[in-house]
Amino acid sequence: MNKDFCERLIKLRKENGLTQSALASKLNTTQRRISHIEKGNAEPDLNTLIAIAELFDVSTDYLVGKEEY
Repeated sequence: MNKDFCERLIKLRKENGLTQSALASKLNTTQRRISHIEKGNAEPDLNTLIAIAELFDVSTDYLVGKEEY
């Protein structure tokens, strides 16, 4: 995943007061998976990308750096 996505995910998670573990719980995944995604070592599947966008009330285009907030 691109750098914009990683940075935006971390920013949104922290702005909402969530740890990686708490975010993982909300997305029905593991803290390790969230860590890998935030570091750019793994990509979320489409369903997870949509779930992240819905959770933080942003567009998928925003998450992947195609548009500003």
